[in-house]
Amino acid sequence: MTSSNSNKPVTLYGNTSCPYCGAARMLLTRKGIDFDDIIVTDNPALLAEMQERSGRTTVPQVLVGDAAIGGFDELSALDKSGELEKMLAG
Repeated sequence: MTSSNSNKPVTLYGNTSCPYCGAARMLLTRKGIDFDDIIVTDNPALLAEMQERSGRTTVPQVLVGDAAIGGFDELSALDKSGELEKMLAG
């Protein structure tokens, strides 16, 4: 399902066992935001890509367009403040 206000692509880098990755996926799904879910577990190339794009080494990492917004805490704060909607709209 695609959110009508999601003009920018959203990417989530994570793994399958991290509870914060799951929470970030649930938040995006609940908001109806399509996102690329990239699993970096056991994939050094994807982990390197995540580090290059986000500048961070921990998961999850969420990007809106090319802007790295951080992990679940940052995503949740942007959602609660209304800034996430503004970022998605461009």
